[in-house]
Amino acid sequence: MSEETKIPFLTLDPNATAAAVQEAPAEEEEKKEEQAPAEKLDLSSLSEAEQAAVREFSEKIDVLNSEQIMNYGGSAQKNISEFSDAALATVRTKDLGEVGGMLGDLVVELKGLNFDAEEKKGFLGLFKKSQQSLASLKAQYDKAEVNVDKIVESLQKHEVVLLKDITMMDKMYDKNEEYMKELTMYILAGKLKIEHLRNVELPEYVKKANESGLPEDAQAANDFANMIGRFEKKIYDLELTRMISVQMAPQIRMVQNNDSLMVEKIRTSIVNTIPLWKNQMVMAMSLYHSEQAMKAQREVTDVTNALLQKNAQTLHQGSVAIAKESERGIVDMETLRKTNEELIATLNEVRDIQDQGRAARAAAEEELGRIEGALRQKLLEMKG
Repeated sequence: MSEETKIPFLTLDPNATAAAVQEAPAEEEEKKEEQAPAEKLDLSSLSEAEQAAVREFSEKIDVLNSEQIMNYGGSAQKNISEFSDAALATVRTKDLGEVGGMLGDLVVELKGLNFDAEEKKGFLGLFKKSQQSLASLKAQYDKAEVNVDKIVESLQKHEVVLLKDITMMDKMYDKNEEYMKELTMYILAGKLKIEHLRNVELPEYVKKANESGLPEDAQAANDFANMIGRFEKKIYDLELTRMISVQMAPQIRMVQNNDSLMVEKIRTSIVNTIPLWKNQMVMAMSLYHSEQAMKAQREVTDVTNALLQKNAQTLHQGSVAIAKESERGIVDMETLRKTNEELIATLNEVRDIQDQGRAARAAAEEELGRIEGALRQKLLEMKG
């Protein structure tokens, strides 16, 4: 398929610019090169219009013009040099390490929440600790969310820059292809010229020197051969410069690919990882509530069982005591025996007291009779 292309501007003036380039034919056929183990530059790699331009330019080269040979292809070399500096500056100013660092910080934030807070032992401290742990978890999430949002904002800015760089790399790649094509045409034109000089013009110089036998003709032939040699070295320098351009193409694509991979990482983090993290947070809090309810239920069950066991033990002890008491008589036999002994002792003592009382009264009656008799006797003895 033919398409309109721009033929690189070839000039023998190192200060000339591409502004003086003439328009190429409207349509030209481009041939695709097949990959070979060792690539050799030849005209077949160029379109017909480019081949014609190379042949026409080759005829203008004058190897006897030292300044022209010195500056041959200089503009193309300058373009490659400046382009290499620009590409290097682009790579230097691209801080993918910063993006990687932010992605690392994002991972730290996403993994930084603590869902395993230890609970206080005991039923009374369970609900209070649950509320404190939940509040702590929410506080951790709120803090992490703020940091995550800041990191995402920075990543989005880097994504915009990286997307611009990817587009710029496409332009750089096209410009590098243009410079490489220009160098290729300079090299092919020079090789055509060298082939003509060695096969046509140099033999004429040698023939003239041999026929004339003049030293000046021999010197001229030698000088002409040296000029061809210097021009060959110049072409070799251009081939080295072209190799820099050849190597620049995959380097540009590598940088571009790295940018693309980093954009994909950023988008994956923003579109997938962070929403999943937030969903995980919601699930974690729900599970946290369920876990706390389960722990509370377990504590209630444990307390209930403990109370039932305590009540059963108390009931057992009380029932046994009541049964024992119910089987006892109203008064124990020991009590009756001791009471009977005390009663008998009391009766004995009362009897003894009564006996003593009777004896005392009898003695008192006798004494009273004696006293009364003595009183009466005394009264009778009174004579007045």
